Amino acid sequence: MRRSFLFLFLTILALPVLAQKADLYLKRSGKEFFLEHKVVAKESFFSVGRLYNVHPRHLATYNKLDYNKGLFLDKTIRIPLSDTNFSQQAIKGTPLFYKVTDKDDWASISRSFNVSVVKLKSWNDGSLKKGQKLIVGLLLSPEFTAKTFTGKEEKAVAKEEEKKDKEAVKEEKKELVAEEKKADEKKTEKEFEVKTVVEEKKPVDNNYQPGYFFASFDQQVKTEPVKREETLTCGIFKTSSGWQDAKYYLLMDGVNPGTIVKLVNPANNRTIYAKVLGEMSGIRLNDGFNIRISNAAASALGLADEDKFILKVHY
Repeated sequence: MRRSFLFLFLTILALPVLAQKADLYLKRSGKEFFLEHKVVAKESFFSVGRLYNVHPRHLATYNKLDYNKGLFLDKTIRIPLSDTNFSQQAIKGTPLFYKVTDKDDWASISRSFNVSVVKLKSWNDGSLKKGQKLIVGLLLSPEFTAKTFTGKEEKAVAKEEEKKDKEAVKEEKKELVAEEKKADEKKTEKEFEVKTVVEEKKPVDNNYQPGYFFASFDQQVKTEPVKREETLTCGIFKTSSGWQDAKYYLLMDGVNPGTIVKLVNPANNRTIYAKVLGEMSGIRLNDGFNIRISNAAASALGLADEDKFILKVHY
């Protein structure tokens, strides 16, 4: 009798874990996508909401349930999907499936789930047959225990981005060393004075845009919220990158390369998003600066090519 009771108790404890590992099938009602979740023992709006990256009160409202009464065992509820927990463009996430029927083809599935045929084939190795579990989207939730999926196309993009970042670090450091050498040859010393750019000053570039890494910052803060907000002294390094593709970069000590940082010019409240290439330490020309940003980033912030200025930094 005691063994039977112990087996039953352990089985109940394991149910939430097993539920997380089950395949997830994407559902659709009109223009809305959603998932279905069957409530198991000890689950609440809070625990289910955390599992799927949905606010618990929004989960209750979406299902027309009373938040204060909680969830009932074995009840099937709908999980709303939005840009906070669902993507068809993200590099990685938990796969969401659709079961192929004999009436399906690539075009019909593409229309049904609003995703390109190219993306579908990339996720599913180009195969399509009846009964197949076809990946049609990705769940974005750090709490979900299912294996994270990364498609071939996304892996190639990520690898190419990493290669470009490493090359950019070498190039920018090389240019900074060259500037330092030039300064030494001229044997000139200049005392820097911190200046803020006044609103009346004409921006270098009026074609303002927040930059290529805006979406990456948005995704980054969903998994790791902003922890630090500082006002820092900033300088500029010159580079040919960023003018056409709005890929802005910065050098900063104590922050992991690849981190996306939000930069705000307090003089005009312009905001851009830049990727950390590497550290500033080891180069004497960087003395007196907390960070350096690319000249394309400075232009987007409405800054002239000055020695020093102040920026608000969020990361």
